[in-house]
Amino acid sequence: MSEHSTLPEGHYADLANGRRIHYLDEGEGPVVVFLHGSGPGASGHSNFKGNYPALVEAGYRCIVPDLIGFGYSDKPDDVEYPLAFFVECVKQTLDVAGVEHCSVVGNSLGGAVAIGLALAHPELVQGLILMAPGGMSEREEYLAMPGMQKMFEIYLSEDGLNENSMRDLFRYGLVFDPAHVSDALVAERMHVMALMNQQVMLTMDIPNLAGRLGELQCPILAFWGCNDQMMPDSGLLALARNAHAMKLLVLSECGHWAMVEHEGLFNSECVSFLGALPGR
Repeated sequence: MSEHSTLPEGHYADLANGRRIHYLDEGEGPVVVFLHGSGPGASGHSNFKGNYPALVEAGYRCIVPDLIGFGYSDKPDDVEYPLAFFVECVKQTLDVAGVEHCSVVGNSLGGAVAIGLALAHPELVQGLILMAPGGMSEREEYLAMPGMQKMFEIYLSEDGLNENSMRDLFRYGLVFDPAHVSDALVAERMHVMALMNQQVMLTMDIPNLAGRLGELQCPILAFWGCNDQMMPDSGLLALARNAHAMKLLVLSECGHWAMVEHEGLFNSECVSFLGALPGR
C-alpha cells in the first residue's frame, strides 16, 4: 500500500471461497458491521471514518470491511458481481472474525448487501441501519439518475478519472453541500481507484429487494436525503411502504451521504437505536 495514503490498513480475512477481504476491527462490545457504497475508489474507511470511531467510543466493536472488488480487498476480474457474491464474502469475513451476532450499517450498495445478509442469515443480523440503500428500484430507474449518469460517464471515459473529475463527481452526485468534498477525501479515493479495475462496476447485479423487506426480522433505522442524485425517489417510497419495525429519517439539504453531511445526527441516532435493541 502507498505510504502516502491516509487510508489505514487493518486485517485480512482469507475466506472459504478463496478470496481475501480487508477489514478494520476496532473497539470492544456488541458488533457493528459497516458496509460501504460503490463507485470509484470506494472503501470502508473512506465512507465511515466520521462514524465508526463514535460507535467505538460508545462501547461497540466496529468491523469495517472493504467489499469484494473495492479498497484493499481482492478485485477478481474473471467473475461477475451479483448481490449473492457480496453477501457471501461479507458472511465469510465475519466467520473469520468470529462474529455470531451483529448489527449492520450499510449505505447504497452496502445497504443492499446489508439487507441481503439479513435475509440470508436472519440469526446473524440483530439490527439494520440503512442510508439510501440500493435494491429499492429497478435498474433502469437508477441508470436514469443524474448522479449515476455522471459516475458512469466519468468512470468509463477514455481520459479516466483524475482528481478534478473525481471531485466534480462527488460534488455533483453525492453531496448537497460541496464543502464536504475535501482534498483528503479525493486523495483517499484516488489512492484506491489506482488499485481497482472496472469489472465490479460493469457486472454488479443488485435485484429489486423492496418486495422482500417484509421478511426482515430485525428493527431498522433508515436515512434518506431529499437531494439524493443517485437514488430515485421511488426507492424511498418502496422502503417506507414495505419495511416494518422501521424508523425512517428523511433529511433536507442532504445528498447521498447522510452519514457525512449529517455526521453528528447520524452518529447519535445510531447510538440510540443500537442501545435500544433487544439484548443490549
